Amino acid sequence: MIVLVLNCGSSSIKYQLLDMANIDSPEVKAIGVAERIGLENGVLSHKPLIDGEYKKYKFKDNIADHDAGINLILDSLVNRAHGVIEDVLDIEAIGHRVAHGGEYFTKSVLIDEIVKERISKLSELAPLHNPAHIAGIEAMEKVLPKVPQVAVFDTSFHQTMPPESFLYAIPYEYYTKHKVRRYGFHGTSHKYVAEKACKFLNMDFHNTKIVTCHLGNGASIAAIKNGKSQDTSMGFTPVEGLIMGTRVGNLDVGALLYIMEKEGLDLKGTNDLLNKKSGVLGISGISSDMRDIEDAAWNKNDPRATLALNMYHQRVKRYIGAFSAQMGGIDILIFTGGIGENGPETREEISLSLEYMGVEFDKEANDGVRGKLKTLSTENSRVKVLVVPTNEEKVIATDTVKVLHELK
Repeated sequence: MIVLVLNCGSSSIKYQLLDMANIDSPEVKAIGVAERIGLENGVLSHKPLIDGEYKKYKFKDNIADHDAGINLILDSLVNRAHGVIEDVLDIEAIGHRVAHGGEYFTKSVLIDEIVKERISKLSELAPLHNPAHIAGIEAMEKVLPKVPQVAVFDTSFHQTMPPESFLYAIPYEYYTKHKVRRYGFHGTSHKYVAEKACKFLNMDFHNTKIVTCHLGNGASIAAIKNGKSQDTSMGFTPVEGLIMGTRVGNLDVGALLYIMEKEGLDLKGTNDLLNKKSGVLGISGISSDMRDIEDAAWNKNDPRATLALNMYHQRVKRYIGAFSAQMGGIDILIFTGGIGENGPETREEISLSLEYMGVEFDKEANDGVRGKLKTLSTENSRVKVLVVPTNEEKVIATDTVKVLHELK
């Protein structure tokens, strides 16, 4: 089955085309992204698999809306010079990454009018994401109206959290009336790497306690017990939890109110403060990219960059310890995401502080490891530490195939 995976943002569409003939090891036929949708100087970066290697193409064009972006992507996939399929009708299914499924969706589903209506209704909880997902779904309906589409939700894996984990200590009526609660995100990634680690270690996913650290520009940690999410660091929005590239993470609400009053911030200004000006960027004053922070801290001895690194590592340790206590210990600790997969120094700094909970970290095994599956703990370590590259597109494609097979 040929599956097109789409991740539609407000001004971008990321895509992968996968041949799912071998569901455990699909072939990625093309990767790309259409950017600056609705803005001037739009661009499509397209990487097709041709003669066993990925070629790189870049096309500049004004991309007026998601309809235009989808058409540009499809044209590239069937182009004689750089295409990978003969006809758009070769696409047998479309899988969409959807940011917010609220309490409606506990698993991936076939998209119909009711599903679209609910995704749209949840736009008030994810105003930057869900409307773009609907735009992508409807654009595909126009081009390939008979091809089934499946929604795979960032939040669905975390719907197994118990009330003591997902509720906030505010008047209960705000939950019943407005559904204000912890939803968590990155669920697709957390589930994928946890299952992958258990398979690699020959352990039972449904009888194992795992902490997964998805560390990237956006970052979250999840507690997974016996195959189910028990808790996660992100909350009602992706702002809560860890320090991130530009997001604040946990913050005393009283401090926020104080800053708003002192600085005269309105809602937009406050949103910009929490989402765009904080995190390691706000602390360091240098960058939101951890590579820049590490360079400034280690090679230039910049004190604020060093502080940003120390704060970042401390918050990760704090959540690992809390989730370990919550589950009565852990069996596996996983690092994934851009920083988790490619930051051996970050993994070492965090893991060496966890000896008290049974982690015996292998510095030599960790040294220089970037973007590949590997055990980073000693043979005698009670808690196994792994780096596991995430692959959300593969999960979306796999879920798409499974949903369609279940409907047959």
